[in-house]
Amino acid sequence: MTSTSPRARPRFVLGGPWRWLLPVLLVLLFLAVLFWLPWQARQMETNERQEQLIADTLWVEQTIRFELSRIEEALAALGAELSEGKLDEAALQARLAQMRKLTHELEQVRWFDPGLRLRASSAAPGAPSPGLPSLRAPAQDAAEMARAGRAGRYAEPYAGAAPGQRLLDYHLPLFRDGAYVGSLVATVDLKVLLDETVPWWFAQDNAISLVDRDDSVLAKRAAAGPGRGVYTHKRALDLAGASVMLATDSVKSEPRLLPNLLVGSVVLLALGLMASLLALWRHIARRLAAEGALRQQMAFRTAMENSLVTGLRARDLEGRVTYVNPAFCEMVGLPPEELLGKSPPMPYWAPEAMAVYQQRFAAVLAGEATQQFETIFQRSDGVRVPVLIFEAPLVDSDGRQTGWMSSILDISDLKRVEELNRQQQEKLQASARLATMGEISSMLAHELNQPLAAIASYTTGALNVLGRARAKGQGVDAGLLQPALEQASLQAQRAGQIIRSVHAFVKKREPQRQQIAVHALVEGILALIELQARKFYVMVETSIAPDLPCVSADRMMLEQVLLNLTRNGIEAMQDIAPGRRLLRIAATCEQGQVCVAVIDQGHGIAPEVAARLFSPFFSTKAEGMGMGLSVCRSAVEFHGGSLKHAANPDGGTIFSFSLPAQAAPLG
Repeated sequence: MTSTSPRARPRFVLGGPWRWLLPVLLVLLFLAVLFWLPWQARQMETNERQEQLIADTLWVEQTIRFELSRIEEALAALGAELSEGKLDEAALQARLAQMRKLTHELEQVRWFDPGLRLRASSAAPGAPSPGLPSLRAPAQDAAEMARAGRAGRYAEPYAGAAPGQRLLDYHLPLFRDGAYVGSLVATVDLKVLLDETVPWWFAQDNAISLVDRDDSVLAKRAAAGPGRGVYTHKRALDLAGASVMLATDSVKSEPRLLPNLLVGSVVLLALGLMASLLALWRHIARRLAAEGALRQQMAFRTAMENSLVTGLRARDLEGRVTYVNPAFCEMVGLPPEELLGKSPPMPYWAPEAMAVYQQRFAAVLAGEATQQFETIFQRSDGVRVPVLIFEAPLVDSDGRQTGWMSSILDISDLKRVEELNRQQQEKLQASARLATMGEISSMLAHELNQPLAAIASYTTGALNVLGRARAKGQGVDAGLLQPALEQASLQAQRAGQIIRSVHAFVKKREPQRQQIAVHALVEGILALIELQARKFYVMVETSIAPDLPCVSADRMMLEQVLLNLTRNGIEAMQDIAPGRRLLRIAATCEQGQVCVAVIDQGHGIAPEVAARLFSPFFSTKAEGMGMGLSVCRSAVEFHGGSLKHAANPDGGTIFSFSLPAQAAPLG
């Protein structure tokens, strides 16, 4: 036999989550009772009102039935006297008029003979012609059924002469010695019947209606307005031969959930108590949750700061460092203890940028820190690190600024990528220039052949003059040799200019911005443009506005743009009529921008081609590389401009690029 020690037995400890169990159960029980009591009181009041309505409806139904029974009894007494022959025609007319006067709901009382011809009526002092029938077909059927059953019978209600009037006929057959001697018919106005029999107090609380078997309203009394359809009751009047029901609809609405001020006050106080308990409970729960969240947030923040590659640095309003993260320490090569609490100058400031640091620090103290800027940090090992810094104010819970928070990005890799891209762009432009010169090499050889042939001709002529003079033993006249030598010199200069232009165009060098006049730019490469134009018999015109402002640009890059655009325009006109082969170069100044346009009258650009026109490696030429327009756009955007194209109204295309104009034009 083994025993379990008290230490090993599980015990219920009222702590942790269990400490809320009993209060929660009591609160839930209290809330259940609190909401059940008003609901139960409402149900009881609803049942009480419904039962009262049923009782009142039964009372009204008995009152109406009693009034109709009184009419039936009066008609039976009159019929007995008629059957025995005790009443002459004058006495009968007086009795009918008396009944009509004493009973307001009676519209009229009529006496019909066995042939159902009217003999007397409370509405007419004289009887009509006995030969005329006076009963409607449904009424005749009711009279026949009453005669067959030898008892009084009601006909179905029907419309009266007045608008909305509904009438009810009661047929009483008369017999003498077992033989049928006629019928008495009493016509009741159902609306007057309701007004006379329903008491005012019942009509103030209910809308009372008499309806037929199809629920069509025959008569209605609603002194307090229409019913609400909440408390209703319907009861048949139990009339032989007629289907008439009494319907009541209370004007009262459903009882409110809080029927009186006392219950409402108790509920409000209870709800206030519950709200206080819930607020206390929520406050304790929030405090416990906040403590747990704070611990979790601190752990999360520490892990996040340790994993960031972005340096974080916080400074107070006096410039002292109050916080650094591991990424910042790794960036400057210093531990946190050597940075926290430090005031400028900082150990990671580079000596060559000390003046700039001091200027920015003065702006920080003045509350005017630059939100984003680039600078250089010096690591502890002396390595320079280019960084991008974002500054933002530190604000406490009261909205007061307590310092500055900086995010520092090491952009060494970005700088290397930018330098690599720049070098690749230069190589691409050099390749494009070499490709351009390769395309015009044959034309260049033809163009150089002319001045070289002229030089050879002039030189040969001069040598011949010298030979003839030497053969004759005579001196040479300088006047004969000077024109030939001058023309040879001009042709040599022309050939040299062409060679220098080609050499300058294909020479690889760094981009150099300088003030450039557009007319000088165009004249510098006009010889190369005309060289291409002569191959396709294209005329070249220039239209440059006078006093055009200068642009700050690299001459070689703009020459390449113009040469590519003019070459494309010339080639676009090779299949059109020679008379239309005109290439125009126009330059204007609009809104501070110098705009240069190359206008051709070629085949134009199709819409599907225009969408990809500036894409790299896209070309409409079979032998094209697809880099010309892409390089042109890159070169223009490098100078802060834009390159676009549009259709020429005269046919062809207009390529134009715009560059920012400088303040003063070159003379």
